[in-house]
Amino acid sequence: MSESVHTFTTMPTERQPGCPFDPPKELLEAREHGPISRFPFPDGHQGWLVTGYDLVRAVLGDQRFSSRKELMRHHWAMDLAGMEIPPAPPGEFLLMDEPRHGRYRKPLVGKFTVRRMRQLTERVEQVTAEHLDAMEKAGPGADLVTAFAKPIPAVIICELLGVPYEDRGSFQDNIDKFLGGEVSDEELIAAYIATQTYLAELVAAKRANPTDDVLSDLLDSDLNDEELKGIALILLSAGFDTTANMLSLGTFALLQNPAQLAALRNDPTLIDPAVEELMRYLGIVKGFPRVALEDVELGGQTIKAGSIVVLSYNTANRDPERFTDPHLLDLRRQDGGHLGFGHGIHQCLGQQLARVEMRVAFSALIKRFPTLRLAVPAEEVALRPETADIYGVKSLPVTWDA
Repeated sequence: MSESVHTFTTMPTERQPGCPFDPPKELLEAREHGPISRFPFPDGHQGWLVTGYDLVRAVLGDQRFSSRKELMRHHWAMDLAGMEIPPAPPGEFLLMDEPRHGRYRKPLVGKFTVRRMRQLTERVEQVTAEHLDAMEKAGPGADLVTAFAKPIPAVIICELLGVPYEDRGSFQDNIDKFLGGEVSDEELIAAYIATQTYLAELVAAKRANPTDDVLSDLLDSDLNDEELKGIALILLSAGFDTTANMLSLGTFALLQNPAQLAALRNDPTLIDPAVEELMRYLGIVKGFPRVALEDVELGGQTIKAGSIVVLSYNTANRDPERFTDPHLLDLRRQDGGHLGFGHGIHQCLGQQLARVEMRVAFSALIKRFPTLRLAVPAEEVALRPETADIYGVKSLPVTWDA
């Protein structure tokens, strides 16, 4: 094993002042030492942090690395007091390997195809227009997070799953708590339990009175109510929080890059590459852990069986060996292939829906409000902490000329 491999002492959690879109400086500097670093966990476990694009992508596609929750004991931040980690609850397939993972994902694949998601475009356009109308009617000055970025994906995912829209407030708050990185362990657990309770009631309601939605469609499968509840949790949280933060943080990034914003406004055909570039550049999903099931050679290092490997998506997407001028937001970028939606068997199931929502929402926003700008200095925009599972802004005050 190479003696020159970089070693972290703690996970970097602070972004540079004035650089809200860049990963923490220490992570970027580690990439200069090579694509893989040693990373000791707080309990003493000697794990690894992978920052290079090629290695992150390789691990995501290698089934010798597991996603199983019960194998990740050293990764969880909570004090476990010697407790064993149970397997992921039924249906929560992000923390599973094959064949359990496939049992839950396969029935969903046909419901999130490119064709089916494009059929949703008209509805996304309608929902987006309704919220822009409300902003315009209220007059200049709005928090783009609450007026625009959160409600659009919330309406769509509620309709897809058959969640009554009037219930959105409680589940939005709870999802914010267990993905936002700013509450105590007790509050996080309480939010998770409250969401589980709500979804159990929702599944029972669908059993009694099926409607035209994804959850009701799954009632004819061999999935039981506990499994349906777990699937609903994954779809609800992933389908809402990630897109909401891409819309708000993406708008912030465009406003801070006026030449790129002008290019997009002047050439609407740039919207597809713009969405992909924002996914690469922003890296709102910072990464996921994997655990080696056997000894694996990776980047010149031997990863011992049982070792946890943390994959840094946001540095992989800024890898200078993969992307030209990686820290530059370039909507005309030619070197695509970002990992913003992951890779391998766990690649984001709802990526086509997210693309539709971003294409429609960004395009409509900049067309409706050509003078849109921040209402506060950029350094005063409230950001989610680096400890959050999904990075983003907590509020984005904007204004425009009436």
